[in-house]
Amino acid sequence: MSEKLQKVLARAGHGSRREMEAWIAAGRVSIDGEIAGLGDRIEADAKIRIDGRAISLKSAEDVICRVLAYHKPEGEICSRKDPEGRPTVFDRLPKVRDSRWVAVGRLDINTSGLLLFTSDGELANRLMHPSNEVDREYAVRTFGEIPEATVQRLRTGVMLEDGPAQFDSIKPAGGEGMNQWWHVCLREGRNREVRRLWESQEVQVSRLIRIRYGMVELPKSLPRGGWVELPMEQVNYLRKLAGLEPETRTMLAADKHSVARAQVKSAKIRRAVRKHKVTGTGQPKPTRQRS
Repeated sequence: MSEKLQKVLARAGHGSRREMEAWIAAGRVSIDGEIAGLGDRIEADAKIRIDGRAISLKSAEDVICRVLAYHKPEGEICSRKDPEGRPTVFDRLPKVRDSRWVAVGRLDINTSGLLLFTSDGELANRLMHPSNEVDREYAVRTFGEIPEATVQRLRTGVMLEDGPAQFDSIKPAGGEGMNQWWHVCLREGRNREVRRLWESQEVQVSRLIRIRYGMVELPKSLPRGGWVELPMEQVNYLRKLAGLEPETRTMLAADKHSVARAQVKSAKIRRAVRKHKVTGTGQPKPTRQRS
């Protein structure tokens, strides 16, 4: 049975459906030697090339939906390549065969915290669709005294340049001196919306960390620049949000040794993060000498 080209490419992990539609419109994709067009449908035996490079197609039964939770540091951008040579969120992700990781949404360069990646472009596309209002929680550090009237306005709604906006919830979370922490939640994914809401009240945001996406929380043990693969129950929670059938397979082992392997893997991630800081764009932190 034939399927739409962009859906097949997204499912195989070459990008989100929106990205694939842009590639097709730009003439980068061919079917059996002919430039593809938007809306083209293909059969399972079609010969597909992207930028002249032959790619392998996978049926829905052959694709295992995988999801990574990544602890994005400040200073990384959410693009695959940057003309200015800045580090990207894709630099430290594990290699995936005959596919690639697709980011579920974006965080700006000065925002850290939880960022999800999936090998299933259709899942990413549905989660990012405006109609799929997934609850997101952020830890925000502000500078200066925040009057209760300001907090109430952020709860009830303010007008931004692209329309009205508000936090679904806003709660104080401690702090010292003039630095105050807040936990805020919202369901939209507009560009820099959390920062712009605070800026509309002339409040300075000095730190912004995403700590939750739906029911998926940023693991407390995950270092900045580290990633962990989500178990099948969390993958299927996200698939249910997106209106997709549950996944029945996983790349993760589920036996009595899995806890020990997870501890070893966590140690490897931490070593990889330190190594990246030394050999990559970051500089290693000085180590404390023992006397």
